[in-house]
Amino acid sequence: MQHPTDTPIRLLLIGDSIADCGRARPVGEGFPDALGGGYPKLLDAMTKVEHPAWRLNLINMATSGDRSRDLVARWQIDCLAQEPDLVLVMIGINDVWRHFDSPLQPQTWVSLTEYEENLRRMAADTRAVGAKILFASPYYLESNAADPMRAMTDAYRARMVAVAQELDIPYVDTQRPFDALLDVYSTYCFSGDRVHPNSVAQYVIARELLRMLETLFQA
Repeated sequence: MQHPTDTPIRLLLIGDSIADCGRARPVGEGFPDALGGGYPKLLDAMTKVEHPAWRLNLINMATSGDRSRDLVARWQIDCLAQEPDLVLVMIGINDVWRHFDSPLQPQTWVSLTEYEENLRRMAADTRAVGAKILFASPYYLESNAADPMRAMTDAYRARMVAVAQELDIPYVDTQRPFDALLDVYSTYCFSGDRVHPNSVAQYVIARELLRMLETLFQA
């Protein structure tokens, strides 16, 4: 990917509470703490130190509790109106979670089919304005693959990967590095509820995203 050296590149990150982490409202952009306390802030520091020539300006537009349905509903305001060059989408765990924490409210669920449709819609609308879209999969910090929520998360994760491969969208499978770590450490070393990451887990996510960006900018 070719990039200018004189004009900053606007990288917009969008998703749910994993990225939100108290980011500034209405737009999470600028110093010192507008990006919140999660992986967007870590990724910003990493890129500024390791790759200053990229001149990346990160914007955090994640909102706690969002599902892919919510992102699509506000895509014009939260994403396209910010005029990004790159859009990094990490979404899906709440699409899964509502099946478990709201079992009597099916209207809150997002089916696997709708999840795929929403990903495709975000990709199409982003590309239509000339921006590049990137995906980061949902994860669940449970090593037992038979656990019902882990199994459903795996299905949604696999669907995102399939869409990314079909549409030639760069992606990160965030479950993979966590699975390797869960062979050594308990899930409680990374999260109290197997979803919301502590600072160590946020670093894992930021590191994987940095690696994707390094590959992208070297292409």
